[in-house]
Amino acid sequence: MGWWCLRSPGSVHTGGGAPGRPRNYQRRASRFSGAALRPGERGGPAQYGGGVVMTRAWRNGTAAERDFPVARVSDLVAGPDTFVWVDHTDPRPEDLADLEDELGVHALAVEDALEAGQRPKLDRYRESLFLVVYDVTGRTDEGDLVTHEVKAFVTKRALVTIHGADVDLHDVEHRLEANADIADHGVPWLMWALLDTVVDHASDVVEALDQQVSALEDDLFEHGSSRERQIQRRSFALRKQLGVLRRLVVPTRDSVTSVLHGDADLVVDGIRPYFRDVQDHLVTIADSVEQLREAVSSVLDTNLGIASNHQNDVMKKVTSWAAIIAIPTAITGFFGQNVPFPGNGTWGGVVASVGLIVASSLVLYRVFKTKDWL
Repeated sequence: MGWWCLRSPGSVHTGGGAPGRPRNYQRRASRFSGAALRPGERGGPAQYGGGVVMTRAWRNGTAAERDFPVARVSDLVAGPDTFVWVDHTDPRPEDLADLEDELGVHALAVEDALEAGQRPKLDRYRESLFLVVYDVTGRTDEGDLVTHEVKAFVTKRALVTIHGADVDLHDVEHRLEANADIADHGVPWLMWALLDTVVDHASDVVEALDQQVSALEDDLFEHGSSRERQIQRRSFALRKQLGVLRRLVVPTRDSVTSVLHGDADLVVDGIRPYFRDVQDHLVTIADSVEQLREAVSSVLDTNLGIASNHQNDVMKKVTSWAAIIAIPTAITGFFGQNVPFPGNGTWGGVVASVGLIVASSLVLYRVFKTKDWL
């Protein structure tokens, strides 16, 4: 099984479980002290007060046991070439305290795991890593992104995932089954499957957002009284979604890059190309998000320009019609003066004044039409 060496003292949290524990922290008795399964016997995911726990173990790269009590984890990982995956749904503090007993994860990592809304990150401790990622699975009817927080303790022989009841990790299991030929790499194989699943889901969301931006660009030059406001509303909604996605993808990309090139180095190079593939996808997603943000900004600027041009056209038309109307007003006002003038009181004067009004208006209309003001 491949593993990495934590070499940089400056980036490692020193101390084991007990020294870093807050003073008011009290060790709870294990709640997972069920009997071990007999060889060949299979149980279901354990249901406890804190939620559902799924456990799986591999030995020599082959699936060995599943759905065993968490109390057996320390015994299993003590065996040769054995590693486990523990999946916790909505755990309680005492549930994670059992993991601190079984795997020796740091108390500070346990404290972070119990707090919702952690930023995506990778924290290093002397005996473990603590990973936080977000699985983006789609969009709501209101246009917001659907995100699920997933946390993981990574030790030499175990991966422990922690999430809410709305998270479905079946895609991770399918990816493990489809890539069972590299299971001999151990926990890095489990970690890769989790990250690769998150990246694939993010890629699907980026593709959907790309289609939304393309549709927005197509609608940019459509006519309609409410078009400008709709484009502004859709543009701001897309910018918000892309901003959220960027805040989730970029730190995850940095975490994977740190695993590949930082002070957490994989000893076995066989798994390295898989992590590099995840990194490449994250870089592509981050670049796509930036390009889409620029495209949305361009749509907003273009929409404002179109609105400004439309307003100028309206002003030109209003000015032109005002000029056309001003000529008849001036003529009728002139002939309406209480002074004698040629044709006053005769039909010839009426015809002449009306003809002058029509001719002047037609001349102005023709001039404005030629200048494309009307």
